[in-house]
Amino acid sequence: MQRTLAIVERELRRFRRSPTLIAVTMIFPVVQLVVLGYAFGGNVKHLTVGVVDQDHALPAVQVRELAGAIAANARTFDTVEYADAGSALADLRAGRINGVLTIPPDFSRRRLEKNGPRIALIEDNTDNFVASALVGSLTGLVDAYNTQSVGTARIPAQVSLDVVEVYPYVPYIQYLLPGTITLSIYMMVMIGGGIIFIDDKARGLHEGYLVTPITKFELISGFNVSGTIKAVLAGAVLAVIGSFIAGIPHPLEALRLARLLAVIVITALALVSMMFLFMVRVTDPLVPRATFGVLNTLLFFPSGAVYPQQAFPTWMRYLATVDPFTYAVHALKSLLLRDTGFAAIGGDLAYLVLFSVVTMTIATIMFRRTL
Repeated sequence: MQRTLAIVERELRRFRRSPTLIAVTMIFPVVQLVVLGYAFGGNVKHLTVGVVDQDHALPAVQVRELAGAIAANARTFDTVEYADAGSALADLRAGRINGVLTIPPDFSRRRLEKNGPRIALIEDNTDNFVASALVGSLTGLVDAYNTQSVGTARIPAQVSLDVVEVYPYVPYIQYLLPGTITLSIYMMVMIGGGIIFIDDKARGLHEGYLVTPITKFELISGFNVSGTIKAVLAGAVLAVIGSFIAGIPHPLEALRLARLLAVIVITALALVSMMFLFMVRVTDPLVPRATFGVLNTLLFFPSGAVYPQQAFPTWMRYLATVDPFTYAVHALKSLLLRDTGFAAIGGDLAYLVLFSVVTMTIATIMFRRTL
């Protein structure tokens, strides 16, 4: 018993000397509860709807005013005025807005003639949660418009809402695919760029490199390039196989594959740089194994990979703004679900490149020898 208690004492002393490990094991369940609790099932709000008024008469103005009132109160969506439908549809396909509310040129005449007046909602149906929220909100708008008094003796004509989906039906497995590809890149970065990095440091391999003519910059570059290559292989394989499994149309189209590869390479570089920054001063091999679960929760779920960010509370949307997963998932969704080009994801790629440069610069400055 005495020898057993000696082993217990030794392990508890070792645990006590790892305050980071203690904090992570205590805090992780709370972080997971908060993030997952707010990442699913919230009310979708602050969508962006483009309004194209091709009529401009009083009944059409009333529709626009009612849309503005709903935007100011329920806040399910915010409205943006467009002069023509072409610009609105271009922004819709690029993912800048979530839907287009179109009032046709003959709307007022048909309404006064009671001749089936109609308005149309053209929606981005790549996100079924967002599409359902938009349809429900604008259906309520039409119902409210049909019941309001117009101040004349005429009986109000019943207005109908036509819902037009820009893309073919998107099942949830396709919606999950971009986030899954990003997660596969992260998992490879976690193993190949995090755990192996710390294990090599603990064995003194880094010091062995530095007694050779290799410079610190060359050593760091080698770590990150090798980690990026491994992460790109994981992401590219899953992108191809996952496209077949999820039923993505034309999964082997050369131009799309080239765009996907570019996004995967930049995403892998960003995540490897981030992981190197997190691990550059860590010496305890247990710390990365304990922290990766926290990082996964903080990075993956706020990114919009499994539920739209418009349903998140304000603090989580701020977190998503700096999360590299957010931009990787958005870029992959644009390529896989909307079949767009680089013009629609230029902002995502710019952020990931800037993120890589900043994190790699800071990590290089923080890197130091341990002997």
